[in-house]
Amino acid sequence: MSIKIIGAGCPRTGTTTLKRSLETLGYNRVYHMKELLVNPVRLKYWEQLDATGDTDWDALYDGFDATVDFPGYPWYKEHMKRYPDAKVILTIRDFDSWYKSVDNTVFRAGPQTAGEKIKMLTKLLFNARVRKVVKVIKFFKRTFFADRLHNKFEDKDYARQYWEGHIEDVKASVPADKLLVYDVRDGWGPLCKFLGVPEPAEPLPHLNKKENFKEMLPKLMKGQMV
Repeated sequence: MSIKIIGAGCPRTGTTTLKRSLETLGYNRVYHMKELLVNPVRLKYWEQLDATGDTDWDALYDGFDATVDFPGYPWYKEHMKRYPDAKVILTIRDFDSWYKSVDNTVFRAGPQTAGEKIKMLTKLLFNARVRKVVKVIKFFKRTFFADRLHNKFEDKDYARQYWEGHIEDVKASVPADKLLVYDVRDGWGPLCKFLGVPEPAEPLPHLNKKENFKEMLPKLMKGQMV
């Protein structure tokens, strides 16, 4: 299938909400980090994209017609080259709230205490699926925190420079008629106008808030889509 929507927004910018919203609007399936955690065997396609700038797109996106969040967003330009007719949605939010959200969730994903680390080590020894999922999480942390943020996320000013630079890069790289800069708090209006579809009767689904992140991640690691 051909990808029709390319998400260029960073994680924790309403990308889960955007995923569900696009599916509500009729997009068949929307690829998201959740998909990779549930199906970690697909990591090989992203590793290939990271290493070469290309991958087996048809195999990667079999059954999907949109992509948002990580792992797609760092390679939005490669996606545009592969899918030149696709539209691009850049999800944004207030920087301070984004920084706090990342710090409270994905930055601290994984075991933190000694007890949690011992428990995870046991799982790694005896559970092949957990080993594959942990490899996905390490790929995310390397790509996002090391490669993009140069391991300086805790330097808030540096993180702000990355945040603002990414937004400006997207605006400069995507033709204006193919780009929506979108805050999900603005509801259906801007999204539906951009896509040329009527607004649904139900409210925009606001999902994956920080308070349910810790509950969600273990389910995804077990292969349960949430």
